[in-house]
Amino acid sequence: MKKLVVLSGAGISAESGIRTFRDMGGLWEEYDIMEVASPQGWKNNMELVLQFYNERRKQLANCIPNKAHYKLAELEKYFDVNIITQNVDDLHERAGSSNILHLHGELTKAVSCENKNLIYDIKYNEIKVGDKCKSGFQLRPFIVWFGEPVPLMDKAIEITKTADIFLIIGTSLNVYPAAGLINYVKINVPIYLIDPNNTNCTKKVTFIKETACKGMDKFFNLLVNNN
Repeated sequence: MKKLVVLSGAGISAESGIRTFRDMGGLWEEYDIMEVASPQGWKNNMELVLQFYNERRKQLANCIPNKAHYKLAELEKYFDVNIITQNVDDLHERAGSSNILHLHGELTKAVSCENKNLIYDIKYNEIKVGDKCKSGFQLRPFIVWFGEPVPLMDKAIEITKTADIFLIIGTSLNVYPAAGLINYVKINVPIYLIDPNNTNCTKKVTFIKETACKGMDKFFNLLVNNN
C-alpha cells in the first residue's frame, strides 16, 4: 500500500467555520495574534489568553468536519495515510483519520507551564486561572505559540521522507518551519497542492486551485481512479 503524507493547514478547517487570522490581516477573531499566541502575551495577560482559547474551544465544539476531512479519512481504504497538520482543531480525528501529527498543538488539551510532559485532555472545557497540574503549576493551552520551538518537527520530517505521494491542502506555505517540509519530499515523489490562492511553492507540483472540499473531490478521484 502506497504511503500518502498530507500537510494540512487552516484552509481545510475554514469550510467548517473556523476562521484564520491570516485572512484577517494579523487578527484572530479580532484579537492581535501576539497578545494571545506568544509567551510575552501570556506573561502580560494570562487571563486574556485563557479567555481567548476558551472561546476557540467553545467555537470548535459547535463545528463539524467537512467533506475534505471525510475524504481524507476515506483515502485510508486505499493508501497508508499520515496527516501532518498545522491546525489545532480536532476535525481530522472526528472525521475518522487514524494517523495525525499536530505540529502546533491541540486545542482540546492543556499542559503544565513548567512541565511540558504533563498534558491533559480537556475536550471542550475551559482552563481558568488557578487550574493547576499535579505538580501545582498553572495549566496553559497545549499550543505552540509564536517564538516557541516546534517539538514535533523532527518527527514530521521523518514522516515526510517516507511519502510515496505528498499532498498539501489548505496552506499557502507561509508558516515556517512547517512550510519547509516540502523540501524533505524525496525526488520523483508526486506533490499535489490544493489551495484556491497563489502560493510561494517553488517545487514542481500539481496544482488543484480549488477550495479544500472541491479540491479533495478532484484529488480523491485522481488518486483512486489511477491506482
